[in-house]
This record gives sequence, C-alpha cells and structure tokens, in this order.
Amino acid sequence: MRRLTFLLRPSWLILAVLVAAFAYLCFTVLAPWQLGKNTTTSHRNQLIADSVDAAPIDITTVLDDQSGDSHTEWRRVTATGSYMPNSTALVRLRHLDGAPGYSVLATFKLDDGRILLVDRGLVAAVDGSRPPQIPDPPTGPQKVEARIRMSEGVTPGKDPMVQDGYRQVYSVDTTQEMAVLQEPLTVIPTGERGGYLQLSENQPGVFTPTPLPQLDAGPYLSYGLQWLAFGIMAPLGLGYFVYAEIRERRKEKAIPKPTPTETPAPTSTNEQRLADRYGGNR
Repeated sequence: MRRLTFLLRPSWLILAVLVAAFAYLCFTVLAPWQLGKNTTTSHRNQLIADSVDAAPIDITTVLDDQSGDSHTEWRRVTATGSYMPNSTALVRLRHLDGAPGYSVLATFKLDDGRILLVDRGLVAAVDGSRPPQIPDPPTGPQKVEARIRMSEGVTPGKDPMVQDGYRQVYSVDTTQEMAVLQEPLTVIPTGERGGYLQLSENQPGVFTPTPLPQLDAGPYLSYGLQWLAFGIMAPLGLGYFVYAEIRERRKEKAIPKPTPTETPAPTSTNEQRLADRYGGNR
C-alpha cells in the first residue's frame, strides 16, 4: 500500500474530487436534463401526430370532462359562439417568415356563456417595429376550429403595456390575459398550466396560423447518452493516470543506482601546479 501514498498528495486529491464531482453532475443533472427533454419532445410529437388523424371534438366536451385528463394540448376542437368586441391584445417578439411580427389575441364567448382566449394567428410588423392596423374579428355567431395550446407562462420583468393603441404582452398566458383583457376567462385544462385556443387555417377571424412544430425528436437523446458516457469515462481516465504513475515509479526503482567510487589521490602538489602555471623557475 505504500506505493499508493502518492495519491494523498494535494494535486491528486484535488483531481479526484473534480472527477467525482463531474461524474456526479453527469449522472444526476446533465444526462437527466437532456433525456427529460427528449421524453417531453417525443410526448409532444406523439400528441401532435395523434391529433392530425383524430376528428375535432366540441370544446365543451373537454371543458366538462371530469376525468382529469391532462393530455389535451394539440387536440383539435370546435367552438360555437361569437367573438367579443374590443378584446384585441398583441403578443410581442413573434416572427412571421423570419421577420418581426405579433400574435393577435381575442376572446371568444361560447353559446353557454363561457369565455375562452383565442390566438388568431400572426401578423407582420410595420417597418419591423410597430403593429399594423388589426381588423376586428367577424361579428355574429361563428363556429371555429382550433387546437388547444398550453399557456406559455409569464416572462419575469416584462409586464403588459399599452403601446401604439393596443394592449401588448410578451407571452400567451391565460391567467395574465384575464387581468389585461379584464374578462373572466375559462381556463382549458391542459395539466401543468391552463390552456387557450389557437385557430387553424381558413377559420373566421384567423390571420397567418402559428405553424406546428417539426415532428423531430432533436438531439436530446444523443446528448443525454453522451453525458452518461462522459460520466463513465472520467473515473476511468483517472484510473488510467493512477496506473501510469505507478508504472513510471516502478521503472524508476528498477534502474540500478551508480555505486560511489573512491576519490583519486592528488597527482600533483601545490608547488607543481604553480610551476606549471608560472614556469619552472620563479
């Protein structure tokens, strides 16, 4: 065991701590983070794929469902009622065909009196910095087809505002829009956060519909596996360095040390050295 005492040196102890911390982060934080994103993305893609083949159902069926089903996002639904006047709000920092734009929000009152938040789609910004004139939605009874979407949540530090004559927000969040629009919105159950409706194409009052995400799982699975591999390779690398150090120390011990030799007797006296330097006769 004495040959391993070098591992108690500060440099080796620090290296061991760093390797252990890195491996711990790989297995408990980094890999689960990427694998969790892969699971979430795969689940979302499956919901979208299922909704494409499923026929739309009435939104009241979802609202009245008492089973607690939280997998309602992306489901295609129909809603019968009418748009409410003076309910336009804009979502900032959106893009349409790669250019700045806005999402247009409105409220839709169902025939049974419940009010839902509706995303009417995207419009392009004028000169890239201000909203265009937004036409009011059609009046009178309407039947629209839409997809259920989950609220995005509120962006910290970015409060609603009134600018260019429109109420503007930074995200689509049903709870926030209740205060902005001053309407008792009915939250569509989606699980984690309440939901709203996103109009499909060719619907009354729609602009450019927000495109569906690409059904691609992304690189999250490979990234997660890479972090797992790194967590395994780090301790193995440390073990290799320990083995290499032990091997070098064995080689040093195997080299024979030179034996001390006797100091040769002086071959000349001081007088002879002086004579050689200054000449034989002084």
